[in-house]
Amino acid sequence: MESASESTDQIEVRELEVFARVGVTESERAKPQRLTLTITVWSQASFDQLEDDITRTTNYSALCVMAHDFVADRSDRLIETLASELAAKMLRSFPIRKVRLELRKFVLPDAKHSAVIVTRSAPI
Repeated sequence: MESASESTDQIEVRELEVFARVGVTESERAKPQRLTLTITVWSQASFDQLEDDITRTTNYSALCVMAHDFVADRSDRLIETLASELAAKMLRSFPIRKVRLELRKFVLPDAKHSAVIVTRSAPI
């Protein structure tokens, strides 16, 4: 059996829609804009240790509520800053050992989106 530190079991939420004030210019930050988040977390326990008990895993509904609230309360110039700070908050707030976030922004007229990806691990 794998230990939790070796487990590759993941929980993923794809393209969660959030709204945040983010952008280099003041006019870009003047009103919240649509972003999407793909969140991947590695829980502290592997799935075969959960015993079908939600209290032993990461509640992805609570994770999404926290992400919505966190980005709504901020005003950052860079999506890099927003993604990095959100990843740190998730590591502090949930029983996870690793998080990967892809944050997409939809402002370039000739591109589907721009994105940043951050991966952070809890201190050992």
